[in-house]
Amino acid sequence: MVESNGKSVELAVFGGGCFWCTEAVFSMVKGIIAVTPGYTGGVVRRPTYEEVVTGKTGHVEAVRIQFNPSLITYDDLLTIFFNTHDPTTLNKQGADVGEHYRSVIFYADEEQKRKSENIIRELTEAHAYDNRIVTEVLPLGEFYEAEDYHRKYYEQHKGAPYCELVIEPKLEKMRKRFAELLNHTLLFFVLFL
Repeated sequence: MVESNGKSVELAVFGGGCFWCTEAVFSMVKGIIAVTPGYTGGVVRRPTYEEVVTGKTGHVEAVRIQFNPSLITYDDLLTIFFNTHDPTTLNKQGADVGEHYRSVIFYADEEQKRKSENIIRELTEAHAYDNRIVTEVLPLGEFYEAEDYHRKYYEQHKGAPYCELVIEPKLEKMRKRFAELLNHTLLFFVLFL
């Protein structure tokens, strides 16, 4: 936990398919200070998008989430993560295929590791999914921010086919399932403009 402008700030890092989707989902949540798309989990220093999509870097398209733990908990973020992507498909989310789209939680400390492993165990025991959860739980290493054109992609390209066909259904699911966790100012803006 770090202090920023007098507020407690924690980090969460998730890879759940295309980071355009994951960024858009978590940007809707109350208590989120920033969501940054990037790359982590691999061996190449300062990778580019073009390198990551080859599958040869070991990196994942991920998001680094800075959040205020007095407004949203890490447990809530984990719940959202497991409900907005398919944690049972290996190296694949919908039509997005490749190791860089794998489902992974990068933990910043032992508490996050424990909570991540616990939710996977609970979901498995509850038979929440028809197939086995393949989400990895790995220590967070270096996080490399994605190129500027990837940031706030959904916000800037709402009319693009990928945004309409892939991202918007995830956001609609968020609005219905997690209304109490959403930033209502942002929700009002999105729904009524």
